[in-house]
Amino acid sequence: MAAKPPNSATASPQAPTPAQRAAELRNLLNQASYEYYVLDAPTLPDAVYDQLYRELQDLEAADPTLISPDSPTQRVGDRPSSQFTSIRHNIPLYSLENAFNLAEVATWDTRWRRYYATVAEAQPALPDSAYVCELKIDGSALALTYENGLLVRGATRGDGVTGEDITPNVRTIRSIPLRLKGEHLPPVVEVRGEAFLPLDVFQQINQEREEAGEALFANPRNAAAGTLRQLDSRIVARRRLDFFAYTLHLAGDGDFPKPSSQWEALDLLQTLGFRVNPNRKLCESLEEVRQFADHWERARFDLPYLTDGLVIKLNGLALQERLGFTQKFPRWAIALKYPAEEAPTVVQGISVQVGRTGAVTPVAELAPVQLAGTTVSRATLHNADFIAALDVRVGDTVIVRKAGEIIPEVVRVLPELRPAGAEPFQLPTHCPVCGQPLVRPEEEAVTRCVNSSCPAIVRGSLVHWASRQALDINGLGEKWVQQLGDRGLLNSVADLYDLTAEQLIGIDRMGKKSAENLVRAIAQSKTQPWWRVLFGLGIRHVGAVNAQTLAEAFPTVEALAAAEESDIAAVYGIGPEIARSVYQWFRVPANQALVERLRAAGLTLAGEAQPASDKPQTLAGKTFVLTGTLPTLKRDEAAERIKAAGGKVTSSVSKKTDFVVVGEDAGSKLEKAIALKITQLSEADLLKLLSNSEGASP
Repeated sequence: MAAKPPNSATASPQAPTPAQRAAELRNLLNQASYEYYVLDAPTLPDAVYDQLYRELQDLEAADPTLISPDSPTQRVGDRPSSQFTSIRHNIPLYSLENAFNLAEVATWDTRWRRYYATVAEAQPALPDSAYVCELKIDGSALALTYENGLLVRGATRGDGVTGEDITPNVRTIRSIPLRLKGEHLPPVVEVRGEAFLPLDVFQQINQEREEAGEALFANPRNAAAGTLRQLDSRIVARRRLDFFAYTLHLAGDGDFPKPSSQWEALDLLQTLGFRVNPNRKLCESLEEVRQFADHWERARFDLPYLTDGLVIKLNGLALQERLGFTQKFPRWAIALKYPAEEAPTVVQGISVQVGRTGAVTPVAELAPVQLAGTTVSRATLHNADFIAALDVRVGDTVIVRKAGEIIPEVVRVLPELRPAGAEPFQLPTHCPVCGQPLVRPEEEAVTRCVNSSCPAIVRGSLVHWASRQALDINGLGEKWVQQLGDRGLLNSVADLYDLTAEQLIGIDRMGKKSAENLVRAIAQSKTQPWWRVLFGLGIRHVGAVNAQTLAEAFPTVEALAAAEESDIAAVYGIGPEIARSVYQWFRVPANQALVERLRAAGLTLAGEAQPASDKPQTLAGKTFVLTGTLPTLKRDEAAERIKAAGGKVTSSVSKKTDFVVVGEDAGSKLEKAIALKITQLSEADLLKLLSNSEGASP
């Protein structure tokens, strides 16, 4: 890979092509979603995520061939963690389309009215078309199931279809009734709402954590998510979560009166014993919606909890039913998000951090400022281009923005307040940790340390290896990694498996029992499956989902190491950028030596043999490519059914492709299939093929 020193005088790298930028955005957004929903450790600010998501939407709208199955625009959410039992929601939890100003709300209003005109048949007028405005609570969504009036299940939202069963934790929330009030209740009642931490409780929790020497929660939303996923429900009870209900679904017939509107549903929730946010309004026009939104944009800072916008729903449930859903959103609701909160502060210094991939990130050290209920004292400056564009200097007064996210950002500099003598900031030419020269690959905006032995890179790799989604080594955090590295005991993840309890005893606050527990946890990590080991290796662009996909396609490390780049790229869901990164990683001698050390240590480097399918493998030897939007099947669902029937699904069309399954808005893949005279199938054609394997016509 060509590289240049960051201070060289060569021309700036060319702007990426739309395909390159779309791939980059998919990787960024998918990683951010994984960190937010699975790790409960978000790193990308909401405002930045929204901006990148919009950019990806615009690219895909301009060129539909850029849409891929792993695009975050093609899914409702992300998969739940494996720490809890996964359950399938009786009724899916859809996410909401976002609007960032009232003009976009008006566009949504025009859009649903136009759609209604196409499905209204001969109805002379709209049914109840008022709007219900509710505050959008900054917490964690819950799905509650009541049978015969009793709470039987509480679950996280997960990906909207599948969540995590956290019923013991939900039972500790006192504002959630264990038994519904009323008589002649329907046999099943599904309630949706938001669990959150009041600000005073959040501040008390952080004070207690600080006194105990524990890491502070970044904000109430992060604290609420982490609390709900505690394995010990006693901890959940002590943190005093609260809950607002906002919708319900009633199953079965009976004497119980069903609401005809969202407003009536909110009243019914109160009757059943739930807390419903009192700050809501039934609006007859968009002008009333605007007035309500303007009021709460100012008044929200006086609330005892965080809100970042409004949810606007059409009031009539019959109208909601008639409008239905798109693939991702209900047509009858939208979220209006308030602008991110901004505040001025002073840059007291600029430090440089080196991450596990060698990426060098400048960070602004700020005079502490309050934003979105938390104290902010640091903000990322991203890279050298970002600093140059803003011309950020030590001593500058800057505007920082934070809408509840973990990492705040510097929005702009106020040059009129710049002190005399403030010098432009330059990234160092050498790594601040190991002293080796830094480089900036031509196709990247990021400056990197490329010394694989750099202590910062090693430390980041070890922390990643021990993380919950990777090898899940309980007790091995950044503090211990730092100390073990400083003592020369850890220079590679493979060194972990040579550690003894005797070596650990005596390290700061590490006693005999703690040392034995850590050694035991390290040994236990040897039983983790192959895909976790692959994810733990920290190969660039290979997240947890991609690691599972690769481990399924290449069930042994030998198979993956021997694969050609084209073979890796042909795996469904794996693109050329990931394939190139994986291929190059296994070509590095130091990485090959690491794999051998892990093998010698007893790590799992092969997947379990899959049981033979009892279904006829009628598609064995056939290769399929999916393109466009299918009428009823999601593309990943279609891919799974093809594979279950013995077929292979790839992401690109070639002469080896047998069938291309074509949906709506198919793009370049269809054009290539036509050029290569490859057989095209509709969804109906595919279902006919699958019916022979699945034993019955769908």
